Amino acid sequence: MNRRVAVVYSQKYQIDLGGAERLHNFDIRKYAKIYLALSTDGFLRPEDVFVPEPVSRADLLRIHTPQYLASLRDPARVARYLEAPIVGAMPAPLLDATVLQPFRYATGGTILAARLALQYGIAINIGGGYHHAKPDKGEGFCVYADMPIAIRTLQAERLVRRVLVVDLDVHQGNGTAVCLAGDRSVFIFDMHQAGIFPVPKEKCDLDVELDAGTGDGAYLALLARHLPTLLDRARPDIVFLQAGCDVLAGDPLAGLALTPRGIVRRDAYVIDSCAGRKVPVVMVTGGGYSPQAWQVQYQSIRRTIETYGLAGERPYPPREPTTKEQLYTK
Repeated sequence: MNRRVAVVYSQKYQIDLGGAERLHNFDIRKYAKIYLALSTDGFLRPEDVFVPEPVSRADLLRIHTPQYLASLRDPARVARYLEAPIVGAMPAPLLDATVLQPFRYATGGTILAARLALQYGIAINIGGGYHHAKPDKGEGFCVYADMPIAIRTLQAERLVRRVLVVDLDVHQGNGTAVCLAGDRSVFIFDMHQAGIFPVPKEKCDLDVELDAGTGDGAYLALLARHLPTLLDRARPDIVFLQAGCDVLAGDPLAGLALTPRGIVRRDAYVIDSCAGRKVPVVMVTGGGYSPQAWQVQYQSIRRTIETYGLAGERPYPPREPTTKEQLYTK
């Protein structure tokens, strides 16, 4: 492991419903905006990016039930899972091609990022983090449980045994908790805001509930109190960091008060702690519903690349985005 950064992304993560996708709370173009900024600011070229295949049905079945996967043919159910009523009016084949397939590509991206983390030390999927999806149910904008699927896949292939999940999204990863309940080989550490979705909460191995208004100092102090001990005790073969940006002050779906700098420091602390112990770490981007969310995650990913370097080439000179790239991210 050489502590380089492998970046995973595909244009096929994008959901395009003719502009109607902009009505949803979640900006699906967040991923493309992050990628484009990394590219135009000279930190990536297309040849540096690892492009995933969609997750296979066999890998989906490591976590999800056949009955649940069959239920995804029902647009009304998918509309409920994604909290997107417009999806309920779509024909099932169109729904699969334009909505579910992007989620399958992003889930495949988390699996690929996990493999690359074992090779390079650090991997970032510019997508993923669907931590509300359960074996037999989707919810909270999540359909496929990408992190549990990746964990089960690596374990089945005997690439890892012990896993630590560090979920720092503002909402508890209730789906991850249900998917991996009772598994002593996986430790789930979840810091989240109390009193908001999901209600009721599931039980993780260590839940740290935060009051509304918690800011950088208190948040980072709690993280520093718990993470080193967990890394030492769990002795993980890999760490999954769910780096949701909805802890940002002003997020419309939450009430914490972290600054952009605080979030960059948060992600850096986890990644640096893993790198210092030579523990592979894979980062997924999770939630974030304010207009500034993608910019904060861009700064975090940029900092990681600047600190550790790419698995491929070194950074490049900045450039202007093309007209096509500008239209793609709007």
